[in-house]
Amino acid sequence: MGNAVSAASTIGAPNAEIVLSEETTVRVRVPASSANLGPGFDCLGLALGMYDEVEVTVTSSGVVVAVEGEAAGDVPTDERHLVARAVIRGLEFAGVAAPGIALRCVNTIPHSRGLGSSAAAVVGGLAAASALLVADGRRSGLTASELVQLSSEFEGHPDNAAASVLGSGVVTWTRGDGEFFARKLHVHADIRATSFIPQTRSSTALTRGLLPDAVPRADAVFNLSRAALGIVALTSDPTCLFDATTDRLHQPYRAEAMPASNGLMEALRERGHAATVSGAGPSVLVLGTVALGDDEARLAGEFGFEMVSLPIAAGVEVVG
Repeated sequence: MGNAVSAASTIGAPNAEIVLSEETTVRVRVPASSANLGPGFDCLGLALGMYDEVEVTVTSSGVVVAVEGEAAGDVPTDERHLVARAVIRGLEFAGVAAPGIALRCVNTIPHSRGLGSSAAAVVGGLAAASALLVADGRRSGLTASELVQLSSEFEGHPDNAAASVLGSGVVTWTRGDGEFFARKLHVHADIRATSFIPQTRSSTALTRGLLPDAVPRADAVFNLSRAALGIVALTSDPTCLFDATTDRLHQPYRAEAMPASNGLMEALRERGHAATVSGAGPSVLVLGTVALGDDEARLAGEFGFEMVSLPIAAGVEVVG
């Protein structure tokens, strides 16, 4: 049974009938992601096998966050932390409260590199809230659709968040004002991902600001055809990946702000690799069916990037 705690002292839903029991602990693992995949701006995403872990314990009061790994020391350690905000939002949505929570975040996803670190934080927090509901035993957890909707509200677009929720590849869309949807794509078993990660960071808000409000019709048609081809390439015919990852909608406009990323991407494409900027950058992603080797690693080093092979990942999961 829940604790007899006054509504004023709890976090989550005000005046909740269900208050979670103290010492309940859950742990979730959430994958990184890459968005756009070239032409699929804000509508295509892919889950990648690099993970953050979130452990949440219900405590007697307050919100305390401990962070290990990536960004430790650079982020808030109270209710302002993004994972904490997501846990609290998940409890609010479910109509549940907790006396307090303690979070332990173990991060490996690089921040501000185009690998979905903020989406992973939000998805991890919401999934942890869902796991607490299940562990408490008095109501069901959040559905995948609810996780996509709530996490996308944080992000403002669903591609990274949906990939971290559902795993594999995703196609996403919006309806009306603030409704977010996603469907999972079953990525062809032969496809592998290689990420090229720099030490430098970028701001998604800044790179979005470089995009024009209107583009030539020929470019819009070009991207429509390539995004549609991307679905074919990802699911049934990887031989189309090179053509399916070309883009005229966002990468050309961001190139000047990310010269190293653009230079590496072009150098890789000149060698026949289906390279794109990962999300808003500055990381670069290659999709293909053949493992990259020493030559590509040396090329990456010349541009200041580290080459990392990553499996296509499943979605967020409860691991304890």
